[in-house]
Amino acid sequence: MRVLFLLFISFVAIFADVNKTENSLDINLSNLNLAQTKEANITKNIIENLQKDVKNIDETIKDNIWLTQYQNHLSYQKLIKERDELERQIKNIKNKDKRETMLDDIKIYDEQILLLSEFESMPFSRLLETKDIPEYKKITTPFTILSGLSYIKQLNSEKYEYRSKLDQIMILVEKLKEKNDILMTINSYIPNDENITKSLSELNFTITEFKSAKNLGKTTYDVYGKRIDDRINLVRSDIKIQLKRAFSIAGWIIFILLLSFILKFIVKKSIKDNERSYTANKFINFLNFTLIILILIFAYIDNVSYLVTVLGFASAGLAIAMKDMFMSMLGWGVIMIGGTFRVGDRIKARKANGEIYVGDIIDISLLRMTIYEDVTMTTRENRRAGRIIFVPNNYIFTELISNYTHSGMKTVWDGIDILLTFDSNYKKATYIVKNIARQYSKGYTDIAKKQMNKLRTQYSIKSPSVEPRIFHFFEPYGILISIWYMTDSYATLGLRSTISGEILEAFEKEDDIKIAYPTQTLLFRKEDLLESKKEMIKKALNEELKNKELSDKG
Repeated sequence: MRVLFLLFISFVAIFADVNKTENSLDINLSNLNLAQTKEANITKNIIENLQKDVKNIDETIKDNIWLTQYQNHLSYQKLIKERDELERQIKNIKNKDKRETMLDDIKIYDEQILLLSEFESMPFSRLLETKDIPEYKKITTPFTILSGLSYIKQLNSEKYEYRSKLDQIMILVEKLKEKNDILMTINSYIPNDENITKSLSELNFTITEFKSAKNLGKTTYDVYGKRIDDRINLVRSDIKIQLKRAFSIAGWIIFILLLSFILKFIVKKSIKDNERSYTANKFINFLNFTLIILILIFAYIDNVSYLVTVLGFASAGLAIAMKDMFMSMLGWGVIMIGGTFRVGDRIKARKANGEIYVGDIIDISLLRMTIYEDVTMTTRENRRAGRIIFVPNNYIFTELISNYTHSGMKTVWDGIDILLTFDSNYKKATYIVKNIARQYSKGYTDIAKKQMNKLRTQYSIKSPSVEPRIFHFFEPYGILISIWYMTDSYATLGLRSTISGEILEAFEKEDDIKIAYPTQTLLFRKEDLLESKKEMIKKALNEELKNKELSDKG
């Protein structure tokens, strides 16, 4: 508040000088004779208009930050002089009351001086100071381009701010010159006026001060602006480098994606098997991902040898801590390269505790195979099917995994065991069973022959017969006929059910063929039979008597 009060005092002083000029003009006019009145009135009107122009200029520049700083500096200097004058006077004052009053005034001056202490030195030092240029963090990736653009915007803002202050002092100097010209015009109408002369002297000194500040500001702005421009050019150069690198990387990535698209198109046209096509596409996708990651790593890591060293130590520790995961990755490589398993194959996996899972592979990822559990003889035992089973890839090294459809095989051997009584005509039964099996498995037998010929090109396989096979065995309760035939790997239960039904219907038509099953024979003595009959008759009579008694009571 006191600073504002002092500013008000300074403005009042300026306006008081103008009022003094008007009063001196009135005094001079009163001394004129009537002949000169008309000319004097014209002169007075001109002077009044000029004084209004001076007031308008003062009104325009009153909020100028440079003028405010300068006036605060003048106020500070004025307070110092007045305080020093009071201190000089107080030495000669012997009146106690007056002395205490002057001491209080000095304290007030000290407080006001303290408030304006920042304006003690050069009045424009704070306005002419430049901000330190913010530290620049080098742009090393495309992701930091936005921070670089923000940094450029910040530098331009600081440069514009300093330029705005410089424009203000230029405007102020022009306005003060304009005011000086008006006061000189007024002085030509009222020569030898002390107030106008004093105002002109002070104004010329002020203009000189502001001109010096303006020249110093322009020099500082030229240096400061050049430093900012150099920094902006450096940032823009880094941005261009990163943009070129980003476009180069994007070009390589687009090239890889186009190449993968072409490879997938070739796979689609050349590989008709859906499972092999799926596996090939999966491998192409993995290869794309790996190449893109390598491009990014080598593009944005300067010291690749350092990265290799770090990864070497890290992988050694991880290999111990995450052995199973790395074994699964190695297993994935073996599966992909060796072709032991493919998506769509039917497999049987056995855990260490003896649990067995049978299903179709629906996905092979980096760490595991995913199988869909189907209804088979295995699920028939535990009454569970339709589950999604995850088999780690490292199981191919440690556990037994059977593939029912390896290398395009679509058929497997399946069999049915039939137990006949010892007195059955087993030769006729064998003939019937073999014909039924041959009839319903013929299509699968033909397929198996073709597939077996293909396997002989990869494995050392002799020429085994794929025709239905039948065997006879003695069992405790009869003769066992075991029939084996080729069936679909994915639908063994269906054909087994059909053949079982046909065999049962055929045996029912024959009188000399009987299916055996566990039986027991009980032998009783004649005395035991008579005792048993007596007991039964006695029990029946007792029941009859009880029923009669109940009916009589009713």
